[in-house]
Amino acid sequence: MPNSPQIHGAKEFDPLTFLSRDGAGKTIGRYQKNQKIFSQGDVADTVFFIRNGKVKLTVVSVHGREAVIGLLRESQFFGEGCLNGAKLRGATSHAVEECLITSITKTAMLAVLAKEPKFSAFFLAYLLSRNSRIEDDLIDQLFNSSERRLARLLLLLANFGKEGGPVPIPVTLSQETLAEMIGTTRSRVSFFMNKFRKKGFINYNGKIEVHRSLLDAVLRDKPQIREDE
Repeated sequence: MPNSPQIHGAKEFDPLTFLSRDGAGKTIGRYQKNQKIFSQGDVADTVFFIRNGKVKLTVVSVHGREAVIGLLRESQFFGEGCLNGAKLRGATSHAVEECLITSITKTAMLAVLAKEPKFSAFFLAYLLSRNSRIEDDLIDQLFNSSERRLARLLLLLANFGKEGGPVPIPVTLSQETLAEMIGTTRSRVSFFMNKFRKKGFINYNGKIEVHRSLLDAVLRDKPQIREDE
């Protein structure tokens, strides 16, 4: 039987290409450093995808206390709670640096999830990765010292462990934000950052450059990376 003729011009669906273009229910937006994307309590009707940059998620308690609950980077979604029935935003989001972000309406997101298996798989992989990260963060908070939690956070922010091998990457976050994210005080973060710098684990002069030696110290689990030293 002769082979069926191929249809020329038909392109295979690519999730990243889909997310990089304006279209029905999709908007590409550029956000400046510290610009608010949405506020806690806003109507939740849109999903966001970070194409470039980093985004910080914060919540404010009924007593007015603010806490950082997440720092998201390139190729991550946020605001997807609306797909699960959330009517209002449970957090506030800000651009940590200049960001390029795709926003997708709930209707458009549900439509592409139903229509495109490749996009569904792409989104599911993100959700599974995020769930694993949440579990790791919980274990980190329960069992590790604040010094080790800071070291782990810096390594995550610097993308150590991603494909292509570890490369020192500048991290631009205040000590206050780092302290909120690991559940300690700014003074403790300052103490640990100076300690890491003296040991050659990081360069720290306003911006943070993380070196592989920090990862080696964490993996060795020697006293030099413990809080009670």
